[in-house]
Amino acid sequence: MRIRRRQYSLDERRCVSGVLSRPCLALVIPGKGIFSLLGLMQRAIRLAYRGRFTTSPNPMVGAVVVDRHGTIVGQGYHRRAGGPHAEIYALRQAGPAAVGGSLYVTLEPCNHYGRTPPCSEAIVQAGIQTVHIATTDPNPKVAGGGVAYLRNHGIAVTLGELEDKARSLNRPFITWSLLGRPMVTVKVACSLDGKIAGWDPRDRYVSSPESLSFVHDLRRTHDAILIGVDTLLTDDPTLTYRGKGFGRDPVRVVLDSQGRTPNQANVFHSGSHGPTLLYTTQAASVQWEREMFSVGGEVIRLPADAAGQVPLHAVLDDLASRQILSVLVEAGATIHGAFLQANLVDQWIGLYSPLLVGSSGLSAIGSILSPSVKAEIIECKRRGPDLMVRAWLQALPTRKD
Repeated sequence: MRIRRRQYSLDERRCVSGVLSRPCLALVIPGKGIFSLLGLMQRAIRLAYRGRFTTSPNPMVGAVVVDRHGTIVGQGYHRRAGGPHAEIYALRQAGPAAVGGSLYVTLEPCNHYGRTPPCSEAIVQAGIQTVHIATTDPNPKVAGGGVAYLRNHGIAVTLGELEDKARSLNRPFITWSLLGRPMVTVKVACSLDGKIAGWDPRDRYVSSPESLSFVHDLRRTHDAILIGVDTLLTDDPTLTYRGKGFGRDPVRVVLDSQGRTPNQANVFHSGSHGPTLLYTTQAASVQWEREMFSVGGEVIRLPADAAGQVPLHAVLDDLASRQILSVLVEAGATIHGAFLQANLVDQWIGLYSPLLVGSSGLSAIGSILSPSVKAEIIECKRRGPDLMVRAWLQALPTRKD
């Protein structure tokens, strides 16, 4: 096989980096069709990733249009819920050049009316001849509808290109769609020997500034942040996003089975527009509930579990009904252990500082785990002097047809 090589222009290099000022050429392999320099579907996935801070509760989606000659003529990504989908941006940019061309998209085009019209109809009207889809919609109620519509209108559809990467991109959306609950991340900042307390009390944070900056990045990629009332009473956090880049405050969630949260807590007086949800039981007084309401909190009463605590499954069910797709748990050892025992943790992120505390320190997990929880470590990275370890504790759910 012979591959033609040549120097690429500035606009062609911009095309690869994601800035498209005019149509740019794909790589032509004689007898094998047309491919982009980095792969058209890979390009669509990179575009989708740009929406990671703004699209929830919608999934991240990217799209690329090439004309019949293999020139990239349009691209786009879904920017925010309620706004145009990725396919619409790409088709608008392509204009008449889309006729007879191909569309590469990371998620099955929608085939129903929601906040926006169906993308499947727009694809047919644009004259696209071939559609390459990385993965079908995980929502069982609509999955396959877009593919069927396109094929019924004479469009060739190819499925499964870079499917694993596309699915990993939207793990919160897939978890919410298939399991009916948000994706749960437990973040732990601890000493090298796994202690979350017990060091010099004059040091509020054990983590480095680089780790703290990373934590704020986590906050802006999760819809909600969850703590227990003990953490609130000890640390009195604001639970807001205070990073350098664009981001919104997550929904604040406090588990308080007895109604001990004071109305002077910082979660009510941080100046944030994000709501604060307090999950409690019938043990909390009506007077306390009124106090929470007076400072902007919303109290949700749930039947207590056998230990008299707020049931975690019910909390996640309620959050899912509010279209909260991801929850970051920044709590203490007891709640960490409760989530792990309930098999509700999808992702574990540990920030380990170069510090040894010893037996006097408080362990990051306040429960005996039997059987032990197995993890798939997917990333280890230095954050200043600290070590960040990221691991999956649950397999990515799949749809059962």
